[in-house]
Amino acid sequence: MSEIFNEIDEDLRREQFKKLWERYSIFIIAAAILIVAGVGGWRGYQYLEAKKAAEAGSAFEAAIGLSEQGKKTEAEAAFAKIAADGSRGYRGLARLRAAADAAAADPKAAAKLYDGIAADPSIAVTEQDLARIRAASLMMETEPYAEMRQRLEPATGEGRTFRHTARELLALSAYRANDATAARQWLDMIGNDARTPASMRSRAEALQALLPPAAKS
Repeated sequence: MSEIFNEIDEDLRREQFKKLWERYSIFIIAAAILIVAGVGGWRGYQYLEAKKAAEAGSAFEAAIGLSEQGKKTEAEAAFAKIAADGSRGYRGLARLRAAADAAAADPKAAAKLYDGIAADPSIAVTEQDLARIRAASLMMETEPYAEMRQRLEPATGEGRTFRHTARELLALSAYRANDATAARQWLDMIGNDARTPASMRSRAEALQALLPPAAKS
């Protein structure tokens, strides 16, 4: 008797499945097509991005070769093309390299190029901070402390890759401006950061010794 009931249950399930299929098959097929199309589209996107990155890498190496050969005009044009059309990672690198090449001939113009990189939200934060550091290094001798602070302070935060260098540059700039309070602030930040490189810590201690005694409250 139980076998008869089992057969009846199976027949009922088959009948229910048939009705469901007749009613919803078009949606099931459409969903399957969308899934296959989506996977295929994503794979296609990944392939195109990888191809674009490889092409940008080759173009970047070629541009560096032009620069090293002294073909500055051709190198500048090549880096500009990568910055405009290359993959995201190489766009930032191309702009950084173009600014570095410009620094030898015109430090102020190069600093402006670095400032443009630092202000571009499409550029990775690490590359933005590197641009800030390089611009500040170029302008250290001529730029007042207030402008150096405006330029570099975003890179001094905890967890930022170039925070140690940014803090040291600001300490030096404040010292040059005879602002002992500001110099001490940055030097203390260097000394209190457990990850500060030993060589930088030694330089900070040496500069600290040159400062006048802090005023007693």
